[in-house]
Amino acid sequence: MSYYCEASKDHPFHGPYHDQEYGFPLKNDNQLFERLVLEINQAGLSWLTILKKKEAFNNAFHGFDIKKVAAYKVKDKQRLLNDASIIRNRLKIDAAIANANRILELQKESGSFHQWLQDHHPLDKEEWVKLFKKTFRFTGGEITGEFLMSTGYLPGAHHDRCPIYLKIAKLNPPWMQK
Repeated sequence: MSYYCEASKDHPFHGPYHDQEYGFPLKNDNQLFERLVLEINQAGLSWLTILKKKEAFNNAFHGFDIKKVAAYKVKDKQRLLNDASIIRNRLKIDAAIANANRILELQKESGSFHQWLQDHHPLDKEEWVKLFKKTFRFTGGEITGEFLMSTGYLPGAHHDRCPIYLKIAKLNPPWMQK
């Protein structure tokens, strides 16, 4: 867990992500959806690949606007499959669209994706994985764990000697609210 803190130092992609995003609590549903899509797309690839393509993903998925992605049709899927600037994997693209639709349902049921996460907190990783597998597509243990760690729901994003750990602690992420 401490490896990323050291390895990301001064790295042009990992450094900013480590210092400004990783482990910071997110409340905005579109930002949560973005992180979920990026984590799903990382499966089988390096996180560096995803960080390098992050802006392209943002453009390709209309700023991760959940309503827009949920409304994607066949032509949108084809556009994404033809877009060399992102990961062109049909299963991952289908999961992004299906998960956007599922988040719209969660928003109706719970008020927001963020509130749905809050309503289920605290769960241990194993319970979260079961819940995510039941709720979303393409979400196994690693994807779910990284999503939850990177958004403040599970501990482990930073070691306690990392200066970013202290910044995050001041924000009182959900994993600290047991």
